[in-house]
Amino acid sequence: MSRTTRRRLGVTATALLMATVALPAPAHAEDVTDYAITVDPASQGAKIDDTMYGVFFEDINRAADGGLYAELVQNRSFEYSTADNSSYTPLTSWTVAGSAEVVNDAGRLNERNRNYLSLGAGSSVTNAGYNTGIRVEQGKKYDFSVWARAQSGTTLSVTLKDAPGTLATTRQVAAKGGWTKYTATFTATRTSNRGRLTVASSGAASLDEVSLFPRDTYKHQPNGLRKDLAEKIEALDPGFVRFPGGCLVNTGSMEDYSEASGWQRKRSYQWKDTIGPVEQRATNSNFWGYNQSYGLGYYEYFRFSEDIGAMPLPVVPALVTGCGQNRATDDEALLQRHIQDTLDLIEFANGPVTSKWGKKRAEMGHPKPFRLTHLGVGNEENLPNEFFARFQKFRAAIEAKYPDITIISNSGPDDAGATFDTAWQLNREGKVDMVDEHYYNSPQWFLQNNERYDSYDRGGPKVFLGEYASQGNAFKNALSEAAYMTGLERNADIVKLASYAPLLANEDYVQWRPDLIWFNNHASWNSANYEVQKLFMTNVGDRVVPSTATGTPNVSGPITGAIGLSTWATSAAYDDVKVTGEDGSTLFGDDFSGDASKWTPGGAGSWSIRDGQYVQTDAAAENTLVTAGDPAWKNYDLHVKATKKSGKEGFLVAFGVKDTGNYYWWNLGGWNNTQSAIEQAVDGGKSTLMSKAGSIETGRAYDIDIKVRGRQVTLYLDGQEWDSFADDKPAEPFRQVVTKDAKTGDLIVKVVNAQSAEARTAIDLGTSKVASKARVTTLAAGPDEVNTETDTPVTPAASTFQGVAKKFTYTFPANSITFLRIKQR
Repeated sequence: MSRTTRRRLGVTATALLMATVALPAPAHAEDVTDYAITVDPASQGAKIDDTMYGVFFEDINRAADGGLYAELVQNRSFEYSTADNSSYTPLTSWTVAGSAEVVNDAGRLNERNRNYLSLGAGSSVTNAGYNTGIRVEQGKKYDFSVWARAQSGTTLSVTLKDAPGTLATTRQVAAKGGWTKYTATFTATRTSNRGRLTVASSGAASLDEVSLFPRDTYKHQPNGLRKDLAEKIEALDPGFVRFPGGCLVNTGSMEDYSEASGWQRKRSYQWKDTIGPVEQRATNSNFWGYNQSYGLGYYEYFRFSEDIGAMPLPVVPALVTGCGQNRATDDEALLQRHIQDTLDLIEFANGPVTSKWGKKRAEMGHPKPFRLTHLGVGNEENLPNEFFARFQKFRAAIEAKYPDITIISNSGPDDAGATFDTAWQLNREGKVDMVDEHYYNSPQWFLQNNERYDSYDRGGPKVFLGEYASQGNAFKNALSEAAYMTGLERNADIVKLASYAPLLANEDYVQWRPDLIWFNNHASWNSANYEVQKLFMTNVGDRVVPSTATGTPNVSGPITGAIGLSTWATSAAYDDVKVTGEDGSTLFGDDFSGDASKWTPGGAGSWSIRDGQYVQTDAAAENTLVTAGDPAWKNYDLHVKATKKSGKEGFLVAFGVKDTGNYYWWNLGGWNNTQSAIEQAVDGGKSTLMSKAGSIETGRAYDIDIKVRGRQVTLYLDGQEWDSFADDKPAEPFRQVVTKDAKTGDLIVKVVNAQSAEARTAIDLGTSKVASKARVTTLAAGPDEVNTETDTPVTPAASTFQGVAKKFTYTFPANSITFLRIKQR
């Protein structure tokens, strides 16, 4: 193995023979190692709570309907609407033979279930399910139910088929009179992923809530959860489950679902909509572009959390919308109603059966309380002052009635910037218990920011890292997250809770990548990121044992790269592009008086030279990057004149461009023309290095100047310094943390080696009296490996290492995460 700089750490040949691979060495020879880890067992590090790591369930990527919720019929209540998705109709996923229409009138099943199907005599409807169809397995039972209204003598024939033929014996249901629930059970005679459920009626009938449920649900709960997905979540051994969002919490109308509000379809997730009999639950337009039935609601959430031994952590609306909507509701009566709803939620979870909402919980089948201890108010609000004013009202009401509840605030949607800073200042000044941070960044960012929480105020609010991920499901993403998690554990006195997000993704209905668990209608598989989360969750330990490690030599030089121009959902014109060297020499110039031959397209869009300017005219195209110049350029000045023509945003001026996946750009007027930022792309994943509020005017010409010196960059807008930054944090690939398991007494040495070379490491356990054998779990793979339904190259391997001593040497494989569990005598 070669390395630019090696360290001689005085490890003897005896220790060398204890290594994973014993190599011949001369007597008294000094071992050559790359790193050293020194453990201080006499000192006491941070206590790690049992709830340190958890999961965040949000109905995104069809995580609920068509996912964890086991219902096999899509649009079972005929409630799909253009309010959910412009392509939807009330008969989406249904086909009709004969005559049928969806009706919304006073003859409905109930007020909150607005639509029903009127089916003509001799007609039928067939449901296509999710993905390729309804999945059934040979020999397993499936429970059918439907609410129907029909004249006496009407027979409903219910069949389950796929293209080759019948999948189960047809069931006949005699329907008569007013709305009544009818049931039947199928036993599948074959396995199929392409089933279709058909309901045919001999006479005119009205149908609603057409349902098909596998009998074999998780814990065999009726109205239950898909078993394989629930078991994968349980296998993580999460300490908590955050629910239900995300953008579902703080988008849309804050009104209820009632005649008084005009039956609001695009509204925030409100818990009272989601309990009681499923046929009486409201429906809603999901922020992510589909419908959510609320079959998986708050009761099912609390039950699932209890079943997997996890703390429930619900999040309620704060009446300030986010996720691009950014509005504050100023209706005091509505605010007070939501505050009361939050108090009622706590009573539903914890109240005695003699209380109003505790009785409701008991009626649903759970007399015992759910032991709710933590509750989040709001999610990623971009209006920190407006949010915090409302948060304080929620907090005052909750503390007055339930003083033992930990109330969680948040810091907006980013890891830094003006919103983040203002939110944190308000949270500190307000002496908030805990602050929810969210960020999605590149693997590079996670490798660079392991020390993020080292400098947080130990006397200030605690941190709930409620959403994070490194923008990919390859093993290199999981490696960077693992490296970052060693820093979370080291700071377990500050970071009390952490959850990767999102949790689930149906491969045919994806709105967000990456995701922890992937699935379709017949299979599910663990991402590389899942394997990392599981490794940490099941080996967390109870206390940090202080340790230090040597680092990798910093070989990063100056920022180098070409230049680029781009737009995002905007038409813009660029002119007078000039690059000069540090000595004033001209490296590049283009006044667009000729052709565009100096520029290389790398993205979408429509570029052309018009009236002596380089113009991108497609106002809908995203990332229209064109590049020019030499990737070896360093220490240069870039000048650009830019004018916005039309569209949602402003300008993207790139520098340090190595290729279309590796560059920096100044994003002026991004995020719907609300802020400007410096973003860095590494292997396609972007991180925000700094940001400020600000917008770009249409039709105005701006002078943009970027000065690059070494790793320092200074930015000028219309001749005035906008800001500067230094990208000088090392992306350290070698990270470690040591914890102790109080129950077993094990020392758990956790090491991440996120580089393509193995890391031969001298480990000094200090005064610890340890057994000579360690249980080892290793996760190692190529950095670009991705787990799929049919191939899982990122899979943990268990082994035993016999060479443990107070001082020993261990070689950590390239691109690996290794957990050594060492018994102490």
